[in-house]
Amino acid sequence: MISVNNIYKKFGSLEVLQDFNLNFEAGISYAMMGPNGSGKTTLIKTILGMVIPDSGDIEVQGKSIKGEFAYRANIGYMPQIGRYPGNIKIGQLFRMMQDMRPGIENYDMELVRNFGLDEMMDKPMHTLSGGTRQKVSACLAFMFHPVIYILDEPTAGLDPMAVEVLKNKIKKERDQGKLFLITSHILSELEELTTHAIYLYEGKVFFNNSIEELKETTGETKFSTAIARLMEWSLKKQPQKKPNHV
Repeated sequence: MISVNNIYKKFGSLEVLQDFNLNFEAGISYAMMGPNGSGKTTLIKTILGMVIPDSGDIEVQGKSIKGEFAYRANIGYMPQIGRYPGNIKIGQLFRMMQDMRPGIENYDMELVRNFGLDEMMDKPMHTLSGGTRQKVSACLAFMFHPVIYILDEPTAGLDPMAVEVLKNKIKKERDQGKLFLITSHILSELEELTTHAIYLYEGKVFFNNSIEELKETTGETKFSTAIARLMEWSLKKQPQKKPNHV
């Protein structure tokens, strides 16, 4: 569904993505991990067309995204920090976004109701807490029935009840064959929500396989300790068992 082919991106003297190759398939949920500066954010922005690679190509649903923008209609993106005009009200924001997508007749408002935002439509964005703004971002990501979801730290700032609401929604859509690409520093959530682990280090793919294969490769039974072992290997750059670069 998404093919990243030989992507190379450099900012000044810093090589952020180095001959990057990845395939993301429909019906699979991917955990995207790696230390700060590993290339996660740049990869996401490149897929979204917000960063133009120096070389290489990305295909979404079999078509190159070079010079294209219509493909984004099939992607639900939830940024780590959503930035919206301070004076716009929640309801106005939702209607404005819906007006930009006139071809859609039925909107997915399940999260709006379950988060209780349907009772807060007249509240301006500048009056909202960080957690409530995060709820707004989640609602927008799911509102237009996309087939691809890119969620960057989706539960950051959410209260425990809202976290469960969002996790249940992710699982529901995942079980319908949607593609999910999720980044998070909360490893227990990644293990619960994803089936495939991708670990980046210094702009390269260090590990790319199922979570079960990750545990087998590292010899660990817990996801968190398996990731810790990957981090240890990546820092040494000499893994005792070479991870599978599928």
